[in-house]
Amino acid sequence: MNNAEVRAARIRPDGKSFRKGREKFFVRGITYGPLAPDGEGRPFAPPEVTARDLDLMVALGANVVRLYTPPAPWLPDLAAERGLVLWVDLPWPHHLCFETAAERAEIRRYVCETVRGLAGHPAIFAWNIANEIPPDVVRWIGPGTVRRFLEELVEAVKEVDPEALCSYANFPPTEYLQPRNLDFVAFNVYLHDRRAFRNYLARLQILADDRPLVLAECGVDSLREGLERQAELLEWQIEEAFRAGLAGITIFSFTDDWHRGGAPVLDWAMGLTTRDRQPKPAWHVVQRQFRRAPAFPLPRTPRVSVVVASYNGAHTLADCLASLERLRYPEYEILLVDDGSTDHTAEIAARFPSVRLLRHERNLGLSAARNTGIAAATGEIVAFTDADCRADEDWLHHLVGALLESDAVGVGGPNFLPPEDSPLAAAVMASPGGPAAVLLTDRLAEHIPGCNMAFYKWALEAVGGFDPVFRRAGDDVDICWRLLQAGHSLVYAPAAVVWHYRRSTVPAYLRQQSGYGEAEALLLRKHPEQFNLWGGSRWRGRIYGTSFPDLHLGRPIIYHGPFGTGWFQTLYSPPPAGWLLLTTALEFHLFVTLPLILLGVAHPWLRVPALAAVLSSIGTCALAAARAPLPRGKRRWWSRPLIALLYFLQPIARGWARYRERLAIRRRTGLPADSLEAVALRRSRVRLDRVDLWSERPVERLALLQSLMAWLEGRGWPLRPDTGWCPFDFEVAEPPWVLVRVVSALEAHPGGKRRLRLRLRAAPSLGMWWGTAFAGLLGLAGIGLVKPSLYAAAATVAAVLAIAGWWFHIQARRACSRLAVALDEFARTHELIRLPWIQTPAKPRGSFTFPARWRRTAERRAARTESPFALPEPPAKPSVPDAPSTTRELS
Repeated sequence: MNNAEVRAARIRPDGKSFRKGREKFFVRGITYGPLAPDGEGRPFAPPEVTARDLDLMVALGANVVRLYTPPAPWLPDLAAERGLVLWVDLPWPHHLCFETAAERAEIRRYVCETVRGLAGHPAIFAWNIANEIPPDVVRWIGPGTVRRFLEELVEAVKEVDPEALCSYANFPPTEYLQPRNLDFVAFNVYLHDRRAFRNYLARLQILADDRPLVLAECGVDSLREGLERQAELLEWQIEEAFRAGLAGITIFSFTDDWHRGGAPVLDWAMGLTTRDRQPKPAWHVVQRQFRRAPAFPLPRTPRVSVVVASYNGAHTLADCLASLERLRYPEYEILLVDDGSTDHTAEIAARFPSVRLLRHERNLGLSAARNTGIAAATGEIVAFTDADCRADEDWLHHLVGALLESDAVGVGGPNFLPPEDSPLAAAVMASPGGPAAVLLTDRLAEHIPGCNMAFYKWALEAVGGFDPVFRRAGDDVDICWRLLQAGHSLVYAPAAVVWHYRRSTVPAYLRQQSGYGEAEALLLRKHPEQFNLWGGSRWRGRIYGTSFPDLHLGRPIIYHGPFGTGWFQTLYSPPPAGWLLLTTALEFHLFVTLPLILLGVAHPWLRVPALAAVLSSIGTCALAAARAPLPRGKRRWWSRPLIALLYFLQPIARGWARYRERLAIRRRTGLPADSLEAVALRRSRVRLDRVDLWSERPVERLALLQSLMAWLEGRGWPLRPDTGWCPFDFEVAEPPWVLVRVVSALEAHPGGKRRLRLRLRAAPSLGMWWGTAFAGLLGLAGIGLVKPSLYAAAATVAAVLAIAGWWFHIQARRACSRLAVALDEFARTHELIRLPWIQTPAKPRGSFTFPARWRRTAERRAARTESPFALPEPPAKPSVPDAPSTTRELS
């Protein structure tokens, strides 16, 4: 058999699954041996007995046989004749502390010699480089050292047998041991509680990331559990494994006849057959489940409408539609929304008769296109993918399955790099800013990417669909946040895979990131509570995907001592050092690096901090690039330097677009125009920090605040409500200088009357702080260039602070007066009475006066003089003749 035939015959990983040729291959495995040693000391039965055992495995429905020792020379041929493949363990002494270089070299030599004897054989499914390294050994040697050695063994195997698959059979006590270059993830799991089993599989799917997950061992002891209980447990374990989207399961074991250390094991009976090969009840159950796998039916199959929004996406559209036509789901439709494309989108759609084409005469944006698809959808569930994606054939099966088994209204899945995509696209995939899910737990999600998501149609309609303001991106984030705010939940289905073609050039990638920056500005305006002071999004969960850098600086916590003997261990990783990425932000370059460089021209002692700022940015990019995952076949000498460059350029492109769009929003929509009432109000001597509203009927404070915030938002005021930890009820932004924070209190008065007190407190915004800092740094740089002097520098700083304070005072009064007028208008339209403005005392004359005299003087002046700009007082109401300020006055 030539090399091409061997490659065609061997099984390869494909995302979360395996493929043999064009068809998916699911592992339906059985473990075999070790048996009593033969005459040559090999732990196998004679060929004729082994042939009968293999025939029984074929009758069972198995297609993979796991061996714990290298096979006898004749065994692979016997397996190949019956259509079976072998998963072979490489049994080096991993139960001993292999801590010296000589011991590791000897292990590598043994592994290479063992693999060389069967390299390229079509009956070899995979080489298992080790099985269950004891946690004591791992902790003795060090988890990092053990992981790196296992990765070296994988590389050694690949040098001898390049087309071979490699795995490591891990188990829960060393769950944290995760070699990065394995072809698939294998775990030995023994759990007899169905819910715990299901939850642990969900966790392992997250750990497996973009690789197939296989249960390397799963079995039940019939001596302790009984024959019927063994059959019952194996029945649902097989079903749960395939429902969770695993690539397969291996049952331990074929027979009760197995040996350990050359001696028979008599106190365990985990086989599907007895020692004389008589089937147990579990045999027939496993046989039935293997025949059903992997297509275990869903509880029901609601109709799904798959919506693809495309704008000039002809380059990849044909692959997308072809993949959707091959979906293994009984009831679905495909809706292609052509959003005003000028390419060959319509001609391509005509080649697919099952696709319903909906066309916009002009480009309306991504959200509008998806809303068009929702309106035309006839399914109970609406699924979304993009024109530059192709879906796995079981995509809808896993999306709908995850949705049906939960109370969620939305579900999403991963998007992986297609195997045929270019090395440049692989580098783009490993760079920041790609579409990724944000997970709260192994199942619950805070955000699901727009290229792979599905929702109940009623839920989308309940929140008004997608917001058309998001034309290029951000629509998925907005819809997820609105659904969560409405009290719903989202789930994640790791087996619902789409293949997402990345941008194939650096300019195209930067244009994409620029679009994301514009979307962030729109999201900040609509959901200010989801962003921090610096304009960064506040995620409660963790970002799941290859485009998020693995920047962990702290050591992970692994249990030691008595806790280290626990069966289910985990790796308590420290949170990612996301603060390191601040050194690559546009703001860091503008307000730290650039001023330090300018000041360093005149002040040599600042050149070291300037150099440190530059090196910190470069170092962060280099560190992120070094840790970025790259597929083995896509690595080039330039890949990681390119990733480092993209880590440097992406925050600049995205940040610049974000600020540009925020300014464009203000010009395009902006706050309500200033009014004569607001001008007169801020020129008069009234307190702009207090607005009191009076109600003749009982009202609830929270309901009134909700109505007020909705009314303000409807008139263009950007709001951020209290998130539960803020010292205010809501915050109004007057970009770019001022924030007005509103605090309320409701007083109960006799007769069911209410008084709502509103306190308006102006605070400098981030733009004010940054502007002041930038102006001060520029001033210092100018002084340093002209005439360096400590006194001149101090005077410059004082002048900048004085000007900033004066400017803030003006902008704060402007913002508070505009908001006060808006509150007055709200009162008039909601059957409320705005109580008279509270006068401020006039400034006393003279160098010094006591507070009492100050107050009397102010009262006399207020009585005989009025500002020509003062607003007329509202007419007195019979129900509130004197607008009492306290309940005691009424009584």
